[in-house]
Amino acid sequence: MSGLMGRPAEFLLVEDNPGDVRLTKEALAESKLYNNLNVVHDGLEALRFLRQEAPYENAPRPDVILLDLNLPKVDGREVLATIKSTPEFKRIPVVVISSSEAEADILRSYDLHVNCYVTKPVNLDQFIKVVQSIESFWLTIVKLPQVSQES
Repeated sequence: MSGLMGRPAEFLLVEDNPGDVRLTKEALAESKLYNNLNVVHDGLEALRFLRQEAPYENAPRPDVILLDLNLPKVDGREVLATIKSTPEFKRIPVVVISSSEAEADILRSYDLHVNCYVTKPVNLDQFIKVVQSIESFWLTIVKLPQVSQES
């Protein structure tokens, strides 16, 4: 958890499927790592959360964003494009977790500078394992930039 200075890792889950939200919460709760999961249900909420706009004025800055592509209001691709083109957000790792296996979605996500693209497993146990693997990778292996170094 280098760079987190003993505080919980802040995850932002952008997901409109209640079942996937529940499974992600369960996977992170079972983890041995200190984390906090914030959930928004559409792309517009995600952007408001990141910008700390009402009702998210006190929202924490995420250490990692877990982003679905097919979202209401503002599509996940638009959210990703906004994050990666905004100086204060572009260094936040974004993991797309999508049911889409379409090569066009994968290529477009990487063209928009996603940090990694993961296809949602259909199997519940595999889904939990994937979420825990993402958490472990981003919090124990990767060195994340400190917020004060953002510019």
